[in-house]
Amino acid sequence: MEYQIGDIIEMKKEHPCGSKKWEITRVGVDFKFKCLGCEHVIVVPREKALKMIKKKL
Repeated sequence: MEYQIGDIIEMKKEHPCGSKKWEITRVGVDFKFKCLGCEHVIVVPREKALKMIKKKL
């Protein structure tokens, strides 16, 4: 599946703040996600990020 900056996705696991929804802020070798619950930002390698994503909203 193709992902673009600004897409909202749902992760398989819940963030400690209780939210499963994240916004994609960077796509490439690494993915950068921003939690929509608490605004926490993470950078994850592409392979791991694709395994973490449940669906695109």
